[in-house]
Amino acid sequence: MKTKVTQILTLAIFALSTPLSINAQATQTTHQVSKSDVGIRPFKINIPQTKLNELKRRILDTRFPDKETVKDESQGIQLEQLKELVDYWGNGYDWRKLENKLNALPQFVTKIDGLDIQFIHVRSKEKRALPVVLTHGWPGSPLEFIDAIGPLTDPVKYGGKAEDAFDVIIPAIPGYGFSEIPKETGWNPDRVARAWDTLVKRLGYTKYVSEGGDHGSVISDALGRQAPSGLLGIHITMPATIPAELVKPINAGDPVPVDLSTEEAKAYKSLSTFFGRNAAYGGMMVTRPQTTGYLLSDSPTALAAFLYEKIAEWTESDLKPEKVISRDAILDDITLYWLTNTGASSSRFYWENNNNNFSAEHQKTKDIKVPVAISVFPHEIYQAPESWSKAAYPSLYYYHKASKGGHFAAWEQPQVFTEELRAAFRSIR
Repeated sequence: MKTKVTQILTLAIFALSTPLSINAQATQTTHQVSKSDVGIRPFKINIPQTKLNELKRRILDTRFPDKETVKDESQGIQLEQLKELVDYWGNGYDWRKLENKLNALPQFVTKIDGLDIQFIHVRSKEKRALPVVLTHGWPGSPLEFIDAIGPLTDPVKYGGKAEDAFDVIIPAIPGYGFSEIPKETGWNPDRVARAWDTLVKRLGYTKYVSEGGDHGSVISDALGRQAPSGLLGIHITMPATIPAELVKPINAGDPVPVDLSTEEAKAYKSLSTFFGRNAAYGGMMVTRPQTTGYLLSDSPTALAAFLYEKIAEWTESDLKPEKVISRDAILDDITLYWLTNTGASSSRFYWENNNNNFSAEHQKTKDIKVPVAISVFPHEIYQAPESWSKAAYPSLYYYHKASKGGHFAAWEQPQVFTEELRAAFRSIR
């Protein structure tokens, strides 16, 4: 018995002291563990140069389509705009800068429910910091939150108070970034939410809050419904507030009902436009994620166009996202998808969810049992009206319209995003 215990302790110490290096396939690690392992292992990124050389070759070999026949973006990202991005990607962009930046952060991986979950975990120097799980969406990634880590963990340095500090946990959704790609069905928002609760408690926390936009909002909603012990509340930037009676008219593109307020009518129009003209990408991933994945896995330029179009549409930038997110940062995100080959797996998360993420009824928001905070950013896909928000989330205690920003709140406006989180969670710490 003593010998067996000694072996187990030796393996545990090895797991905790050995950095995990991961290559561009993301699921192939240099350190293999069993499904029952619950250790937390250090993580470092080390993309082989051969993978970066291959990416550059593919970029330079791009065969572009002919020019669009309109003078605006109504047929998609315009040729010259994409060419400019791709030219810089192939001739000026340097992945190693991001790799070094990420490797300077505390990164880890741990196995939860059979999958390796990769995450960033930055503790504040403030003793009473509140743990917060920040969950990304698509076409974003954990990179959305990198510039918010400083303001969140060190508020005094960034104009806040010590009592506003957070410990930050930024996991990658399975099938995204450097988290393992699921090999089975069932990894939907509810399952991810349970994994996040396991992660937080494995890190030793007994209380925490959850924040997210896009998929992160859906996963935070799921956590709110599950209401695990220690979850103090959730903050979301893409809430599900469409009343049940308006879902079908919005999807059908019906005229705005006459009994809506000005704010509600504006939200109705935004959603109707989104579902009528801009949601085809989601339809592809919900219904044919594998077919979509072939396109996104074989051509870096196709991947760039698919992701960049939504980054352009959903930022407060007049379709020029470089105004609010640097070109390098945009390409960091796109390159992450390419190097981890997660075009298909990230699409399958849509297939697993297969829901109207804006519908209060579909997201069962009335079943959420914890306090809910909502920040509405002016260039979000739609600006959730306060009236709809109060009806959708009975436990809503904080509703505020942010001064600037869009769908990628933390990525675009890390300081405004930080101020929203400080205000939202101040009363429930």
